[in-house]
Amino acid sequence: MRKLAWLAPAFLAACVTAPQQSGTVCNAEGADRFIGQPGRGDTGAAILRATHARVLRWARPGMMLTMDFSPTRVTVRIGPDGKITAVNCG
Repeated sequence: MRKLAWLAPAFLAACVTAPQQSGTVCNAEGADRFIGQPGRGDTGAAILRATHARVLRWARPGMMLTMDFSPTRVTVRIGPDGKITAVNCG
């Protein structure tokens, strides 16, 4: 086990520096057309298609979110009424 411990930093570095696959970087330009729509699964799927993101994160009122940046993630903020208030990448 101790012999493998020195390999851990190398494996972690490989994960951090892995190149992004083409076509998976989020682009929220024009995604404001979803503002005011209900925060449902079908709307989320449409947002993923429109932004080319790989990961969709719903952000409901009062929900704690990590502040790490992910270029392949789109964050959809939902208001108290269940409607979309903002769509942004990261």
